[in-house]
Amino acid sequence: MWYLFALASALCLGFYDVFRKVSLRDNAVLPVLLCSTSVSSLMLLPMLIASQTGLIDNSSMVYVPAITAHQHLLLVMKAAIVLLSWIFVYYGMKNLPLSIVSPIRATAPVWTLIGALIIFAERPNSIQWFGLLWTFVFFFLFSMAGRREGIDFKANKWIWSVVAGTLVGACSALFDKYIVRYADIDRMAILTYYSFYQVLMNIPLLFVIWWPNRKEQPFRWRWSILGIGVIIIVADFLYYIAIDHPDALISLISPIRRSNSIVAFIMAALIFKEKNMLRKGLCLLGILSGIAIIVYGSH
Repeated sequence: MWYLFALASALCLGFYDVFRKVSLRDNAVLPVLLCSTSVSSLMLLPMLIASQTGLIDNSSMVYVPAITAHQHLLLVMKAAIVLLSWIFVYYGMKNLPLSIVSPIRATAPVWTLIGALIIFAERPNSIQWFGLLWTFVFFFLFSMAGRREGIDFKANKWIWSVVAGTLVGACSALFDKYIVRYADIDRMAILTYYSFYQVLMNIPLLFVIWWPNRKEQPFRWRWSILGIGVIIIVADFLYYIAIDHPDALISLISPIRRSNSIVAFIMAALIFKEKNMLRKGLCLLGILSGIAIIVYGSH
C-alpha cells in the first residue's frame, strides 16, 4: 500500500504550500524558515530522547536509531541541499501567486529524470522523450499565461528563484534514493537528524543575511508558521514509509508527490482569489499529464 502513503504525503504537501504562502505574506523569509524548521525539530526531539533512553522500542515506527559518523555526514549534506531549495522556493513564493509557483514545482520529476540521465547514465525510451517534450510544451504555454498577469518568465528573478529551488529539490530526490537504498539510513533517523541540522545551518544565515536588514524586512509571527513545521513532518514521515517499502517504485513516488500542486492550485483559487485560473489550470493539467506519460514510459 505504499502508493496510498505517497498520496497522503502529497495531500499534506498541498496544504503545506498554503501554510507557507499565508506565512510569507509581507513577512521576512529566513525567520519564517527558522521558526518552521525549529517546530519540526521540537516535534522530533522527544522521539529521539525516548529512543535513546529505551522508552521507545526499536520495533516502533517512530524509533530513532543511532547512526554512524559517515551517515551523519550524509544527512548534513541532505540538510544543506534541502535548506538551499527551500530558501529559493520561499523567496519566490513570497513574491509570486501560488498558482504560478505550483505548476513550476510540478515539473520536479522532469528534472529528477534529467538528473538520472546525467548521474546514472540512464537512457529514456521514446515514450519518455515524448513525455518530456509534452511537459516542456505546456510549461511554455504556462509561461504565456503568466504574461497575462505581467509576469515575464525570462526576466522575473522570483520565477528563476522557484526554478532554482525546484532543480535543487530534484537533486534532493536523487540523494534520497541513495541514502535510503544504498547508505541504508533509517527513515526516522533521516527525518530527525536532518531537521536538526537544518536549524543549525539556518541560524547563522539568519544573523548574517536578515538581522542587518530586520527593520526593512520585519518578522511577524503567524500561527500558520506552526502549521508549516507540523505538516512537513507528517508529509515526510509518510513519504519515507512509502519509499522504504520493498515493492515501492521510486519513479512513481516522486510524480505522485507532485500531485500536491493540484491541492495548492485549488486553494489559490478558493482562498487567495488569484486570477486567470482556467488557463493556468489547463497548463498545470498538461504538465501533470506529461509527467504521467514519463511514468508510463518507465514501466
